[in-house]
Amino acid sequence: MTIEQTQMKAGDYTYDVRRAGDGDDLVILLHGFPETSHMWLPLLEHLAANGYTALAPDLRGYSPGALPPEAEHYSHRSMAGDILAMADALGKERFHLVGHDHGAGLGWYMAGRHADRLISWTALSVPHIDAFGEAIANNAEQRQRSGYMLFFRQVGTAEEALSANDFAALRNIWSASSPEQVEEYVRVLSQPGALTGALNWYRGGITPDRKPVGKISVPTVLIWGNQDSAIGRPGVTATPPLMEGPYRLVELDVGHWLIQEAEADVLRETLAHIQQFGD
Repeated sequence: MTIEQTQMKAGDYTYDVRRAGDGDDLVILLHGFPETSHMWLPLLEHLAANGYTALAPDLRGYSPGALPPEAEHYSHRSMAGDILAMADALGKERFHLVGHDHGAGLGWYMAGRHADRLISWTALSVPHIDAFGEAIANNAEQRQRSGYMLFFRQVGTAEEALSANDFAALRNIWSASSPEQVEEYVRVLSQPGALTGALNWYRGGITPDRKPVGKISVPTVLIWGNQDSAIGRPGVTATPPLMEGPYRLVELDVGHWLIQEAEADVLRETLAHIQQFGD
């Protein structure tokens, strides 16, 4: 299955995107930190082979044409508008959404605030962001697991530490990724302003004064690895009371990098969810 690499205008920015398939139903895939749309190659191919159009952008802060330097341009509200604009450009009023890591945080926001646009929502690793926020605030273990977020908000210091010695710190994080994938990540994050843009997700999108997303009516599956070093069980356990629509948890015996560590499971469960709730 051919994956096309192209660009797409959305709002004020131009995004690098990977696209596969030509089906009637659209699936948009949102990557997390510190990855790019490259992480989605297996799922792009799988969705296209099963009759869908799949679109995976290099998100704001990663695409050369979408690198605003100020953190305030990385609010979930602002970035959600670009994702909706991508669907509009493809003529799709409603679409399926899949997200991992901070892409999942954006996805939860969209499921809460733009439920009318989503057919289904697949969250990888991150539970409902209201539940996750409460866990960080009230659970000492989760607060410790999430301590890296405070470091990522240190402007300049975080960039210097993560890029030192040819991105050695990030290369350690990418231990589950292939060498080809690692080099693609380094290529993208080596662009002027890209590492700051990527870190701005933590500076502008995840803030203490963030308003709750509230209850979710969009059909949702959460795929979570119970060995995830960053995201423990408290937020996962607190998610079901916030779900008003169909909801299912898929718990896997793996860590945070789900599609690299459990590719077959992620592809199977994501497709099953999308097929179950397709228009």
